[in-house]
Amino acid sequence: METDSNTVDTIRRPVTGAQAPPMAQIEPAHPISITQIAAPPSAVVYCEGNFAKIDGKTANGLVRHSQAYRILSVIDSTYSGQDSGWVLDDAINHIPIFGDLDAAVTHEAVIPDTLIYGMAPSTGRLSTEDRAVVLKAIELGMNIVSGLHEYLSDDREIASAASEQNVTIRDIRKPKPSKHMRLFDGSVAEVKALRIAVLGTDCAIGKRTTATVLATALNAKGIKTVLVGTGQTGLMQGAKYGIAMDAVPPQFCCGELEGAIVAASEAEHPDVILIEGQGALSHPAFCTSAFILRGSQPNAVILQHAPKRAHRCDFPNMPMPTSSSEIALIEAFADTKVIGLTLNHEGMSEAEIADTIAAQSHEIGLPVTDALARPAAHLLAMVVAAYPGLTQRPPVAAV
Repeated sequence: METDSNTVDTIRRPVTGAQAPPMAQIEPAHPISITQIAAPPSAVVYCEGNFAKIDGKTANGLVRHSQAYRILSVIDSTYSGQDSGWVLDDAINHIPIFGDLDAAVTHEAVIPDTLIYGMAPSTGRLSTEDRAVVLKAIELGMNIVSGLHEYLSDDREIASAASEQNVTIRDIRKPKPSKHMRLFDGSVAEVKALRIAVLGTDCAIGKRTTATVLATALNAKGIKTVLVGTGQTGLMQGAKYGIAMDAVPPQFCCGELEGAIVAASEAEHPDVILIEGQGALSHPAFCTSAFILRGSQPNAVILQHAPKRAHRCDFPNMPMPTSSSEIALIEAFADTKVIGLTLNHEGMSEAEIADTIAAQSHEIGLPVTDALARPAAHLLAMVVAAYPGLTQRPPVAAV
């Protein structure tokens, strides 16, 4: 049985496949009003045992920022009864954490529209316990959104349950057929917008969060900025342009990313296009940073680094690189320049953040800040210092 891999959503994106705008199962008989189109579906984010951890990065990102879904709550029994913003960033966001799906649903006046699988396990697969939660959500009439490499719409049991309940499954990482994929053709060189890639020294290190904060800061200053997503979380959050790069065959990665950037340029005419990074160029387990550098041909790079992280994610025998070694590698690999460093302050005290900013700035000779622990103005200044010709106008809406 084949199940639609898209769920009802409201964000329009000029991309196809799993990143295309999820379509309703039944076409409405009458035009939908602008108010209806603008209203995002409600969602509960499932992140059992992983919220505020590396493998919970999808849930972490969604409670910090989401345009495509109205996040109602998070499920993680470890923090049941607490505020997700307080757990994650020491700042109340009024998105509660519940111990299980029943508690999350009971808290709402109506059944939430969607259950989002908010974890990114290294296996990319659904556990037995998680499967039971997904099936329970379907039984309750909730649509399912998943960023796993295991496509839930291809799972017979889950697909059958979804069909019976008339709900949909959106597999973010499910790519379009390769015959519809795009090869790199060099047209990105014609894009007039300044292109900045936000790369990192490891995976799950905060590249997307930093890019989101920077996009908001630039738009607030009237520097029209578009963020191109390259992973499942950014697309779940509502990125209008982008692809899940690690689900695209290598032959087409550069071309598909180039196509998203060209589409953003032609449709939005931005001053700046930010490209979300994936993995790390120096990380032997990932090739995505290489594809991002090749496909986007960035004018500049901002590098994200976690100074207290002893080893790579999920690789305890693989020490972290230094920021200076990663900068040297990036600039040797691509015709670009690193214009600044941003910190992931995991495991760091306020004093350590301040000391590290000063020490790293002295060592690499570039501006250094922390997108979450320091004002966004510092991140904005990093870009404006490198490109003082950027025109600042009245604030514009983020795109």
